[in-house]
Amino acid sequence: MKRPLGAQISHMLKDRGVDTIFGIPGVHNIEMYRGIEEAGITHILARHEQGAGFMADGYARATGKPGVAYVITGPGLTNIMTAMGQAYSDSVPMLVISSCLDETAATRGQLHQMKDQRGAAATVCDWSEEARTAEAAYQLIDRAFLEFQTRRKRPKHVQVPISLLSETAAPPEKPRDSWPNLGNHPHREAEVRELIKASRRPLVILGGGAVETDVFEEALDLIYPIQAAVFETYAGRGIVPTDYPFNFGATLGRPMSKEIVASADLVIAIGTSLDEGDLWRSHLGHKSTLVRIDIEPAVLADRHRADVQVLGDCRWFLSALTKSFADKEQSSDWSADEVAQFRSKARSETDAERPGIVPICDALRECLPEDTLMYSDMTQFAYVAKEVWDMAKPGLWHHPTGFGTLGYALPAAIGGAVALRKLGALEPRTIAIAGDYGFQYTLQELGTAVELGLPLPILIWDNAKLKEIEDSMVASQIAPNAVVARNPDFLALARAYGAHAVQPGTLAELQKATLAALRADRPTLIRMTPDLTA
Repeated sequence: MKRPLGAQISHMLKDRGVDTIFGIPGVHNIEMYRGIEEAGITHILARHEQGAGFMADGYARATGKPGVAYVITGPGLTNIMTAMGQAYSDSVPMLVISSCLDETAATRGQLHQMKDQRGAAATVCDWSEEARTAEAAYQLIDRAFLEFQTRRKRPKHVQVPISLLSETAAPPEKPRDSWPNLGNHPHREAEVRELIKASRRPLVILGGGAVETDVFEEALDLIYPIQAAVFETYAGRGIVPTDYPFNFGATLGRPMSKEIVASADLVIAIGTSLDEGDLWRSHLGHKSTLVRIDIEPAVLADRHRADVQVLGDCRWFLSALTKSFADKEQSSDWSADEVAQFRSKARSETDAERPGIVPICDALRECLPEDTLMYSDMTQFAYVAKEVWDMAKPGLWHHPTGFGTLGYALPAAIGGAVALRKLGALEPRTIAIAGDYGFQYTLQELGTAVELGLPLPILIWDNAKLKEIEDSMVASQIAPNAVVARNPDFLALARAYGAHAVQPGTLAELQKATLAALRADRPTLIRMTPDLTA
């Protein structure tokens, strides 16, 4: 059936498994909205394109499917670019489809005109291309979906000229029953196997790549038999059970972890780029052989200089490697007491650096169901929680690592909550955690959350300042400047949007309020202040 191309694109996305699109309509992209309802896709109206991007990001992290956003020419695209940059940094599959002007070389002063819209988007995503025919649009969309399944997951951008969107077009080809599983042929597993057999203090570092490829069981099938010690990056939390005696947790960013890494006689890094946000130092600290398994060549050739480089999917390599250890167990020189003492000291350091937050984390973790989906912002509360809040399962806590943008938590949590609804979760549990300053970057998305009737607790850590920046200034012997801003009445603001709002006075009241918010008929803003543990 022939339709305008804008409508065909929505039908094509539906055929490829897309059930939700986030975005904002405008005069330049209204043709993209012609086919949304007809195709049976739900559209979530954001209050700002940045929010739409974060919602698509949160949806993708919750489902593993690409998050899709529709935006207009010019400012619509530039507004979503922050979210695209975050998705690129954190390896999140996102497809942004925008309109674009038909011609810009000889005409100036057009509505939403940019010098180079395609090129601007290319700076924050895997690739950015313009479709000048219907067939090109179809090919680019299919290329994006193929790469989401076979390469490192990163955002893509396709722009379509305004006039082309309204032109009648033949439908795209039907999707394939399944994309080819390109995988990889295991290699160097014999070499790594011998290194493991000769090791007495093997150390495994698990990153977000191990979560994305669902490699949990294969990782444990390696770790348990060889009695390896484990560090998880923030993105890799929850892969190894908390009761495993040699689990150092998400403490790799602690300076003293360098000594532990140096004491290992073999280090195996799986699905982690070991970026600045993972280590907070320039070098991992290893003195022994470093084995790295990753899907991206650039990671294997970075400053950490891996001795054994394995390019490919973690699952394929570990499946081949672990066969040798299936029914065997070798002892190691790691001590459960050594690990416990390290974690106790790390917890004390964290509590001393940012006082009062650890008890709140403990109280919340104690009361929340293990499968609660968490989205946090760049805030001191999250910095502490990422270290001391052990996760029972992987892929449940999402944080804007790397790009490190403020304003992520609320819209991303909305995307996650929408995803759980789509997945048919009987009790969808999603929580947003933000600081008082960062929350104000995207607070307007409260309107979307209320509109959707999401039972979403929004935990605001309100210390009435940019405390992390103030602490950094003091540590650098700079007089604190521009770190205090007048805050609104957050409770009144939430109620103005139609949300519930509460400020607990004790940890017990906080637990009660959070559980009630998970059962509410709309979002609930929960204001937390340092007085909770004063």
